[in-house]
Amino acid sequence: MNMQTELAMKTDEVLRVELEVFKREHRDLDEAIDALQAEGRADALTLQRLKKKKLMLKDKIAQIEDRLLPDIIA
Repeated sequence: MNMQTELAMKTDEVLRVELEVFKREHRDLDEAIDALQAEGRADALTLQRLKKKKLMLKDKIAQIEDRLLPDIIA
């Protein structure tokens, strides 16, 4: 099932909860990436995987926000 179909089947309340969870995960990943880079302990593959997961979360957040706050042409 694709993301758009999943979004269409969920209520706005469920989407708002998921949005907050995804935003928290995104912030946590950002902090983890920063910490690993600051310490110089992370290998390139680990950083790449974390950044890819962060980007996927960003895409999910954008899709949910688009569903909850549709563009209104004035």
